[in-house]
Amino acid sequence: MGLLKLRKNKKFSYTPRYYKGEGSPFEITHKFDEHRTTVGSNSGLKTKFNNALEDYKNPDKKANRRILIIVGVLVLVFLFIIDFDLSIFFSK
Repeated sequence: MGLLKLRKNKKFSYTPRYYKGEGSPFEITHKFDEHRTTVGSNSGLKTKFNNALEDYKNPDKKANRRILIIVGVLVLVFLFIIDFDLSIFFSK
């Protein structure tokens, strides 16, 4: 009966008639997969974990600076929207 076995999906070798591109048009890939080191041909949990640790140890300085600038601008916009008075930080 196969109660514990999962049924495999069917695979079809369909090729579109008028497609003139490279690869399969039905292949689903993420937009930034070619820039990530943790995604790709590396198989195994240990390899993925080691790659993630390596990325964590060697961060991208430009990306961190950009994130800090964006967060700072968003905080200032939020303070402007709630009409926060900055004069409490400056004493006479």
